[in-house]
Amino acid sequence: MSTAMTTKANGPLAGIRIVEIGGIGPGPFCCMLLADMGAQVIRIDRPPGHDGGAPIDARFDLLNRGRRSIRMDLKKPDATKAVLRLVKQADVLIEGFRPGVMERLGLGPEVCLKANQRLVYGRMTGWGQDGPMAHAPGHDINYISLTGVLHAVGRAGEAPAIPLNLIGDFGGGSLYLALGVVSALLESRTSGHGQVVDAAMVDGSASLMTLLYGFLAAGYWKDERGANRLDSGAPWYNVYETGDGKYVSIAANEGRFYRDALDVLGLAGQALPEQHDQAGWPQLKERFAKAFKTRSRDEWVELAKGTQSCITPVLSMTEAPQNAHIKDRGIFTHIDGVMQPAPAPRFSRTPGAIQHPPPKPGQHNEEVLRDWGFTVDEFEALRTAGAVL
Repeated sequence: MSTAMTTKANGPLAGIRIVEIGGIGPGPFCCMLLADMGAQVIRIDRPPGHDGGAPIDARFDLLNRGRRSIRMDLKKPDATKAVLRLVKQADVLIEGFRPGVMERLGLGPEVCLKANQRLVYGRMTGWGQDGPMAHAPGHDINYISLTGVLHAVGRAGEAPAIPLNLIGDFGGGSLYLALGVVSALLESRTSGHGQVVDAAMVDGSASLMTLLYGFLAAGYWKDERGANRLDSGAPWYNVYETGDGKYVSIAANEGRFYRDALDVLGLAGQALPEQHDQAGWPQLKERFAKAFKTRSRDEWVELAKGTQSCITPVLSMTEAPQNAHIKDRGIFTHIDGVMQPAPAPRFSRTPGAIQHPPPKPGQHNEEVLRDWGFTVDEFEALRTAGAVL
């Protein structure tokens, strides 16, 4: 699927103006989601050498898609004044520094909310704005290790498995910040007042574990890896190697799905342990593994087609966009020659869209400032002062 970029935002957040203080990871992903939903996001990039991102060309830095970029040195007083002028016109400000950094730059919540009482001030951190570790450095794997998430992910007898940076950065961070920002925007429409949204990756990661903490309290979940129905402990919720060295996943939780899976595997009617008899799970795993090795991945997919066995291929990142269902849904799209996931979720009346490819830092300096009310002379003064780079 190839999607044209929009010239006028028409998503559910069209008309919302956001100032993003540039960073890496969860903050940019949150702003990407909001931009995909139609918000006008202005990204303020830092001077060269301070971005901390991956060493790739800007057009591949997909988390920055959908907004325009200005590059400013926020340590310059003139830059601070310019940002405050933008803040007065914005609905939202989003930043991802450690606690206290924005305050030292003269752009903390107290200053910004004084300039614009309706402003929603979104803060993205790992450890939160307070607590003994608030000022400590960290990354995704650190945050999920402290909340019980990392300990729970992996197979029995093996070290915890690293679930990319999806749970701490993006699940527990970006998505919770996006929800918080939109919730605060809705509330501000009634009260006329903005507020600070403190989104911490430790908070969000713990929240994502709510179901499992409930299971643990009920005695239904063992506090060990690979011993439960959702963590590779169950033979019918697992991943198996096929005859060609590839893999399939199976998620035959319910009884009727499990019976279909046994039919597909050729195990129906054989003497097997009962599905939920945990003492028999090792034997079941052995039988499943042996069966799956008898055919290739794609042969199993063909056999499972039309059944309720919940057997699907484990596709690589290269293969996934070519899958028939993925293609039919238009889950991936090409923008500026780069394959990437399309906006989600979907809306029946005000669909989101990718508004722009990722910008080069500072690509829209004059354009953005002009659109937000700065004169040519004011822009030149900022450039001369080194506030705009």
